[in-house]
Amino acid sequence: MSRAIVGLGFVAWAGATLVLSEIRWFSRTPLAERLRPYLAGGWQQAAKGGSKSVDSLREVIAPLASAIGERTAHALGVRDDIATRLARVHSDLDPTAARVRQVAWSVGGFVLAALATVSLSLPTAAGLLAVLGIPAATFLVIEQRVSAASAAWQRRLFHELPVVGEQIGMLLSAGYSVGAAIERIAERGAGACAQDLARVGRRVRQGLSQGEALREWAELADVAAVHRLVAILALSRDTGDLGRLISDEARTLRREARRELATTIERREQQVWIPVTVATLVPGTVFLAVPFLQAMRLFAGG
Repeated sequence: MSRAIVGLGFVAWAGATLVLSEIRWFSRTPLAERLRPYLAGGWQQAAKGGSKSVDSLREVIAPLASAIGERTAHALGVRDDIATRLARVHSDLDPTAARVRQVAWSVGGFVLAALATVSLSLPTAAGLLAVLGIPAATFLVIEQRVSAASAAWQRRLFHELPVVGEQIGMLLSAGYSVGAAIERIAERGAGACAQDLARVGRRVRQGLSQGEALREWAELADVAAVHRLVAILALSRDTGDLGRLISDEARTLRREARRELATTIERREQQVWIPVTVATLVPGTVFLAVPFLQAMRLFAGG
């Protein structure tokens, strides 16, 4: 008990030190930073903060957090790395920052579980389960949220792609080039495909060729329909009837979306009968058990 209190006190002291080091009242500005405004050209350089303890700690923890997070995710069967999933959903988070935040939440869960175990005097088995289970559950919940956001973005792409394909086909038939059609849809649209096409346009302006930017989008999206659409758009220099090909592919995508929707509806219709069946079988079993038990008593008495 005393060792646990000493350990928790040390953790609290280290956390308080890191927090107070970022407050101006407790952190003293280094001499070099205080003399910087008086140097030639020193006013043009941004003044640095006080203590670098938190930044140094983050620089040390970031590679470790990234390694732990990636290995745990691969062990759980996650195929895409977190950088790909964050880039797919246009997240502002850096992969390293996301891993550090994930590990920080897990460590916070570990500290809370340890405090609860010590304060409530839980049994050894329950304490170990809480101390090990809560951080693992926290890590898995955050990982699942990122994976769910990535999967939801892929579903949005699949359902929006027939409409976007038809728009690209009409623009190409009207005389637009592939690049101009992509830019117009990116400017006028507001869905997942429009955001991805806007990124394709930015990548082209950054120096990539149009085909390379489209292939990069297909690899990042990891949707079979996007791969087929990009393969047809890559034929822009080899065919003069690209608009008709895109329109035919859009109709194919629409049929696939309808088949998936019909499959989802049938599956949900089947799921509706599960609670109905359970609600019917349980009372029926009870009603059948009563005369069966009565008959058994009669035969046993006879």
